Amino acid sequence: MTHRHSTHRRPLRLLVLAFCAALFAPLMAVQADAHPRPRLDALTTTTTQLASGLQRPVAIAAANDGSGRLFVVEKAGRVRVYDPAEGLLPDPLIDITDKVDADDNERGLLGIVPAPDFAQSQVLYLAYTSLPDARVTLARYRLTDNSLEVLLDQDHSAASNHNGGQLAFGPDGYLYWSLGDGGSADDPPNNAQNKNVLLGKILRLDVSKTCGSLPYCVPPDNPFVGQADARPEIWLYGLRNPWRFSFDHADKTLWIGDVGQGQEEEIDHLTPQQGGANMGWSCREGTLEHIPERCPTDTPLTDPIFTYKTSDQGCAVIGGYVYHGAYAAARGTYIASDYCSSTVWALHKNADGSYANSTLGTLPTQITAFGEGTDGELYMVNDLPGRLYKIGFQESTTE
Repeated sequence: MTHRHSTHRRPLRLLVLAFCAALFAPLMAVQADAHPRPRLDALTTTTTQLASGLQRPVAIAAANDGSGRLFVVEKAGRVRVYDPAEGLLPDPLIDITDKVDADDNERGLLGIVPAPDFAQSQVLYLAYTSLPDARVTLARYRLTDNSLEVLLDQDHSAASNHNGGQLAFGPDGYLYWSLGDGGSADDPPNNAQNKNVLLGKILRLDVSKTCGSLPYCVPPDNPFVGQADARPEIWLYGLRNPWRFSFDHADKTLWIGDVGQGQEEEIDHLTPQQGGANMGWSCREGTLEHIPERCPTDTPLTDPIFTYKTSDQGCAVIGGYVYHGAYAAARGTYIASDYCSSTVWALHKNADGSYANSTLGTLPTQITAFGEGTDGELYMVNDLPGRLYKIGFQESTTE
């Protein structure tokens, strides 16, 4: 009896639920669109100075330990601390100036990222050009005993420029590290297209454990694992100088600002499924053919999603972050700039796969790096005079 009763009621219950869904769906759609994303050209950026007196700052990382602190890298080999309550602390957290080659403009201590468990482990990862032989170096630094452990390095003595140096943990928990192509112009040895060397690449490493004689492991799903003619650490190749890249942890995508030579600066946007992609240098620069005899015949090239003209609209792209802070109108927007022009570029991906872009004004001169707080707010440092800023947004009301 009970079974027959429930069987008769189920179609009626489903009908009622369907009617309710149909009735409230338009209302829900209206509510969802109550605050649609504004036009990018209706936004402008603002900056608030937080600290001054930094010596050639080149990177920012959030402490990620609940303190709200920012770690700011000075090129000579020091890590300074900005505390929201106390400002820029006078004494460096780390000083490895005796290990760092910072004599040339693009060499030095270049990147920093706290371990995912930093609050407990007090471990930071550093990228720098090392003394005495100018090798680009990845190392682990333990604040508990001030020890520095080299994990991986690569010869970079042929030229002083294009050291790369960005470090970031991806949503997958692995550490990513960018290396420039080895420097000079036109990548003379064609390093970026040579998968037997680490130059002109972004690497992907598991630094949570060791494998054999290596102080790290290669993730088994790295794209070139098991290939005789490729280093297994490589995640992406064909890059010129990926000075700054970042992950959007909302959708797990990777954004790269790859510095151009003389024609185009480029921004790339890749999904986690695009490991192994060939980004094109030095077959091409941005979207333009550069050295055609270096163009592969058996490998497709991955197109940049945005370019602008070098020596016309800037000189070196500074890759940024997707904004996820308190200013709702700017959320989901990727922000980047340029060392020379200080122009702010804003990009976001449309539903149809295309990209919208706009300029949002300018930043203080000679920006070298963006940083992201644990709350999704954005920060920047500039080279000279050496200041730290918080970035904000405002929306124009002009029709």
